[in-house]
Amino acid sequence: MAVAASFDRAGAASELALDSSDAQLVDAFNWAKKQALAFAFDGDPVGPWYEAALPGREAFCMRDVAHQAMGAHALGLARHTRNMLHRFAENISESRDWCSYWEIDRYNRPAPVDYKNDAQFWYCLPANYDVLDACYRMYLWTGDQSYLDNPVFLNFYNRTVNDYEQRWDLDTSRIMKRRRFLNVKGEFDASKAFLLFRGLPSYQESREDYVLGIDLLATQSAAYRAYAGIEDARRNDQTARTFRAKAGAVRGLINKSWWDEKAGEFYSRLNKDYRFEGHDTAALLYRDAIEDTPRLKQTLAALLDQIRKNPSTGVEGQSHQAEILYRYGAPDAAYAQMMDLARPGRNRREYPEVSYSVVGAIVTGLMGVTLDPTSFTLSDTGGNFVDRFIRTEPGLGRIGWVELRNLPVRRNDVTVRHEAGRKTVFTNQKGPSLIWRASFPGSFQNLLLNGKPVKARIDRNALGGEVSSIDVPVAPEVTSSVEIPK
Repeated sequence: MAVAASFDRAGAASELALDSSDAQLVDAFNWAKKQALAFAFDGDPVGPWYEAALPGREAFCMRDVAHQAMGAHALGLARHTRNMLHRFAENISESRDWCSYWEIDRYNRPAPVDYKNDAQFWYCLPANYDVLDACYRMYLWTGDQSYLDNPVFLNFYNRTVNDYEQRWDLDTSRIMKRRRFLNVKGEFDASKAFLLFRGLPSYQESREDYVLGIDLLATQSAAYRAYAGIEDARRNDQTARTFRAKAGAVRGLINKSWWDEKAGEFYSRLNKDYRFEGHDTAALLYRDAIEDTPRLKQTLAALLDQIRKNPSTGVEGQSHQAEILYRYGAPDAAYAQMMDLARPGRNRREYPEVSYSVVGAIVTGLMGVTLDPTSFTLSDTGGNFVDRFIRTEPGLGRIGWVELRNLPVRRNDVTVRHEAGRKTVFTNQKGPSLIWRASFPGSFQNLLLNGKPVKARIDRNALGGEVSSIDVPVAPEVTSSVEIPK
């Protein structure tokens, strides 16, 4: 009875708040916040958790948790996310060929719908890499040292980038020649779905007869970058360099071999005959896996064209699109995707990934709040003396102003207000002093800090556009403003 009561209780609470000149945006945020928090629970055998799977399963899966983690963090659910990631990490096992449980339920068991035994279970191979990447992102946002020193997490990272990779032929020297069905336990029976889908080389679950999906490569590249970041934070410089190089090798493979020159898009799959087929836009953009700027622009244009032709698609894929479009400078299209997902009557709006992704896209996309990590070595020797900056870059598009309050960032709570894309007001509500990197699209010799000109640094974004920034120390309970000169 106690377990049932804990599950039926009202969801968690959050101080995160948003105001704006755009009433539709406020309504969407308020709905997403309420819906996401209603999915959060505590007191069950699995520990604190939130729904991250099909509603009604009372469970969370690796792919969805990795994507929902940012929205969950913004809502104050870092403890829930850490517990869920830890559950995945602790269940990595040699008997499952270094897979974990794809989906775990509130009773702290592999969800029966996806698992029969260690020989028969559903598993998409990007999952280990996705969870590793999520662990690093959550370390950046929370500062939780357990992501760096907990033996369960460290074992998961190490097994993933070594044993898991070898067992499933995912090393760059072999991945393009790998066999589709590996690590079969006993006699293979194609009529048993858990045998067919034990080790699916992609998140594309509609078919099983292909060798490799490009989203697996993209997620692998992101995981290597994440592991390099973790090892850098642990002061293991050589390992960090090794995995930055491995991430570069995977990106190189993608960009050298998977581009369809005739179609002007990247291929989606390597089929059972080792021929490329289909095309993919979102996975590579989501994982920052495209090196060539013209190809990046073509891929973005292809995604925008797909959205124009079909603005409402399956929510699992569409829930990623606002984040992608904000990142690559298409704020109005991103806003439209968020509003479509959040609108009353939207088919499958109750899928947990929808509400969490809307909150996450508002934070990292529309408000442009990100954490820019700096190498610990560089922070020690380059005179910065900090390993991260809280960066903002407005993505308002046509919106007049937006203010986001009570956003947790490590030991701080902050408020960010953007006005017409030309002015940002930042408040360090609670916590120690920090460095705020105020950024704006465009090239400006100076930006105005509290009304006074300060020389700006000019960088280029992934699309080749210029971005102007200044770094501002912000003491506790202090408000500063940075704006573009008129």
